[in-house]
Amino acid sequence: MIETRDLSKRYGDLVAVDGIRFSVQPGQVLGFLGPNGAGKSTTMKMLAGFLTPSAGSASICGYDVVESALAAKRLVGYLPEGAPSYGEMSVRGFLEFVADVRGLSGDARRRQLDDAIGRLSLQGVMHQSIDTLSKGFKRRVGLAQAILHDPKVLILDEPTDGLDPNQKHEVRALIQAMAKDKTIIVSTHILEEVHAVCNRAIIIARGKVLADDTPSALEARSRFHQAVSLTAENAAAVRDVLVRIGDVAAVEIDAQDQRLTAFPRKGKAIFASVVEALRANAIQVREIALEQGRLDEVFRQITTSAQEAA
Repeated sequence: MIETRDLSKRYGDLVAVDGIRFSVQPGQVLGFLGPNGAGKSTTMKMLAGFLTPSAGSASICGYDVVESALAAKRLVGYLPEGAPSYGEMSVRGFLEFVADVRGLSGDARRRQLDDAIGRLSLQGVMHQSIDTLSKGFKRRVGLAQAILHDPKVLILDEPTDGLDPNQKHEVRALIQAMAKDKTIIVSTHILEEVHAVCNRAIIIARGKVLADDTPSALEARSRFHQAVSLTAENAAAVRDVLVRIGDVAAVEIDAQDQRLTAFPRKGKAIFASVVEALRANAIQVREIALEQGRLDEVFRQITTSAQEAA
């Protein structure tokens, strides 16, 4: 559905995107992650046909985004960063305008407008000018125009930016529902969003793809993968018990909340051994959890290494 081949974008001496290559299949929700200036938005603009690549190529459902630009754009719904629109227009006027541009007419037009308005809960602001809306509602209008023509491919740049927690939940649920019959790329800096909606994640930095895997596989790279965290009275004494477990490599105490974390030796599982040691020493714990890994730590490790290598 989406394919890039050595896709690059240069601005003079600045290399914004440096020969990236990936493909996205139907039903996948790809999280596009990276620090500011990594090349995420530039890549999405090239896929959506808003920027011309300096080298390489990209295609949407087999249509080259440069050579068959109109055919590719018909299949794409695009939410740019900041959700730009015509502020003097009413919400209804703007969505009607987008429907005209997309060539929607008759029953299909009415059905698609009603569906987009309902999915994004815009009924109460349809007659307001876009300039008067909150940042969250502007974002929802941007999402509505992106899905209005029921595209096969959605390219969403920071789709939940500016939304409150309830609105974020609604948008994430919408993305999950649409993923059944669409291919979706979501650019985000909110790592919890990757867990919420994505079944695959790419980490990009300095214009290069540094990692491409499922969120759980990326988490498995974390030193916290299979670690055991707990809270108990007298953390220092509990640490002395945990460090004597054979497969425990280290035990750390968080200075703020006195939470202990026992880290396993590579490839080892220690949860059962920790529980047994606690029971044998009659240690009462308030809370205990098996860590799956921390995506934020993996993200920092990968992107920081790239900066240092440069």
